[in-house]
Amino acid sequence: MDRTRGTEESWRLTLQHSPIGMGLVDLDGRILVVNRALCDMLGYEPEQLRSKRVQDITHPDDIVASTTLLKQAVAGEIDSLRLRKRYLRADGTVLWADMSSAPVRHEDGTILHFVTQFLDITEQHASEARLAVANRALECERRTLEAIFDTVDVGLLLLGRDGSYQRMNRRHAETMSLQYPEGHDGRAGQPGAVYGPDGRTPLPREQLPSYRAMQGEEFDDVRVWVGSDPANRAAFSVSARRVRDHEGEVTGSALAYKEITDLLRALRVKEQFLASVSHELRTPLTVVLAHLELLVENEDLPPSIQPQLHAIERNALRLGSLVGDLLQVAQALEAGLELQRTDVDLVALLGETVETWRAKVDASGLTLRCETPPRMFASVDRQRLRQVVDHLVSNAVKYTGRGGTITLGLQGDADHLRLCVSDTGMGIDEAEREHVFAWFVRGDEAARRLISGTGIGLHIVRTIVAAHGGEVTVDSTPGEGSTFHVTLPLAPLAGIGE
Repeated sequence: MDRTRGTEESWRLTLQHSPIGMGLVDLDGRILVVNRALCDMLGYEPEQLRSKRVQDITHPDDIVASTTLLKQAVAGEIDSLRLRKRYLRADGTVLWADMSSAPVRHEDGTILHFVTQFLDITEQHASEARLAVANRALECERRTLEAIFDTVDVGLLLLGRDGSYQRMNRRHAETMSLQYPEGHDGRAGQPGAVYGPDGRTPLPREQLPSYRAMQGEEFDDVRVWVGSDPANRAAFSVSARRVRDHEGEVTGSALAYKEITDLLRALRVKEQFLASVSHELRTPLTVVLAHLELLVENEDLPPSIQPQLHAIERNALRLGSLVGDLLQVAQALEAGLELQRTDVDLVALLGETVETWRAKVDASGLTLRCETPPRMFASVDRQRLRQVVDHLVSNAVKYTGRGGTITLGLQGDADHLRLCVSDTGMGIDEAEREHVFAWFVRGDEAARRLISGTGIGLHIVRTIVAAHGGEVTVDSTPGEGSTFHVTLPLAPLAGIGE
């Protein structure tokens, strides 16, 4: 008997000191025994809880489910019951609990009461609710991005780190048959009906945009033509960016293919028209200039008409220069520039430029100076490079007001030649800077001030520099001036002399 009482006391102490809310509930739901943990969870004193039924502290929305399970347990349909449900605390707030209950039976098998555990999961439930909201938002965003991914009129391709095709949108899938009429194995770098910017030269594996992206390269506006039939080839501008995970590790690449077939064909028509018109203008203009020269030298003409003849001659020469520029652009577009490289003293070339422009610079109230070493030789096309310098100086003279300064700088090392033309003029707005080397492009401020020009000069500069394997860039601050930087690779540089 003492042993039985000891066991009961041990059970009572275990119940009371359990960190989990516990209680005994009869078959009607009346609360018989509660421990301190349950009282603290619900905010009631033990006497208050023992005067209630479970239904009294259950949230109204959970009573039906809770009562149904209790009835099933009493009827012997289930051995135990477990339910995540809400309870009402004494202060009216809601407690979410994971409730599990098992029947305590008499020796004859009848149920005496239920022993029930209550685990407070309020914070867990709140976290799960927040997570569910976040997941719904993510799913909504995923579906939105999915719709955009398949709706945009740009081909999109996702590559894995190993170059495998992970995903492509509908637009890119439609063009794959053009590039690979015999099928594709789903990996970057597969040769197919892909051609270079000229639309004729097949691209080797190493130059394919997908292969370059697989190697980790990022690029913009790489132009390719695709299609086995020359008459029906399509042109695309391709861009690529690396894809990184949350730790910054590269996981693959994303490529965008924008079709530009109509644009390139329209440009080609414009180029052909430009070349045709330039050639047609050259012959009659040559005849006009020849007769003007005869008229100017004719001593039988009265002196009073000489100013008019000189005005005609100046404008005819200006038109001839424009036609020459147009022909040069047309030639570069058609077949690229052919360079006649010789060993040139660049310092002497700049000196000639200064002397040529001296009268114009003085008349404009400007200062023109050179900052060069005593001598510098390089293997370049002398005539073409002189054109570069002339166009840059002409540009500086046009856009620099009286009292300004134009500086020609020259530096070099074993690998590169660096030519700079700086001015203290009006500068170039940031929005216009990226288009400054496009042909027929002139800034708004130049147009507003009625500064003469065609917008061809800087395009010719870029064409000549590119033919030498170099690049030209510009730094500019509106109202303070501009600096054009020409960088050419030297192969090899003859040296910087003393």
